[in-house]
Amino acid sequence: MMQRARSIAFGLFATLATVGSLSQAPAHAQERFEVTSIKAVRPTIVNTIGALEKRDVAGARDAFDAYDSLWNGIEMYVSTRNKEAYDIIEHGFQARISKALTGASPDVPVVLADAKAMLVKFDETVALIAKEPALNPLYDDIARLRIVRAHLREVPPALKAGNFGKARKSFEAFDQNWDSIEDLIKARNADSYVAIEKGMIDIEKALEPEKPDADKVTGMVNAIMGLYNAALAEVVKEARSRR
Repeated sequence: MMQRARSIAFGLFATLATVGSLSQAPAHAQERFEVTSIKAVRPTIVNTIGALEKRDVAGARDAFDAYDSLWNGIEMYVSTRNKEAYDIIEHGFQARISKALTGASPDVPVVLADAKAMLVKFDETVALIAKEPALNPLYDDIARLRIVRAHLREVPPALKAGNFGKARKSFEAFDQNWDSIEDLIKARNADSYVAIEKGMIDIEKALEPEKPDADKVTGMVNAIMGLYNAALAEVVKEARSRR
């Protein structure tokens, strides 16, 4: 049974939080949460390229799945800062690469060229964003919520694929990072907070069998996702109203 003891020190979010809290480092050496969050996505693109160079399509799929999950956490920064760059990355490179890698016989040289071009555009975009003044702090709250939620979003696809190990691992990551953002949910709707807490315990138990009821667990995950997304939408609305 997964540990319900909350621990922020886990995965991507914990790494970012640690970077952001190094108060003894010189001020000029620190990067704001926005920049470190976006930069944390880069290795997944590099890994995708590396796998494609080895003609390891399965490895490329895994690496790009990891990219998609991390990107979902921070894409709001990019779309807010530079809609043109966001569209090129999200609806151009990402859409083409994802479609190709899910096909039966991807044209590896073509996909590799797209992945390399995507990395160039990604780096250009990060460099431009790093020079911009900080956004309203609420945008960092949005990113934190989305970064943690990314783990939960991974659960239904893993269940559908019958990859129960992946489903458990992703839910555990969400569970262990929940403490870091639960107050943001609670501040918006205390009832939703309580319902999510209860739902998480129920999902944890439902994932215990060797072969969980995928449809049942998916429904439970979607239920708490709906509550989570409603609170996130309120933060987004407030952030946009302050721009």
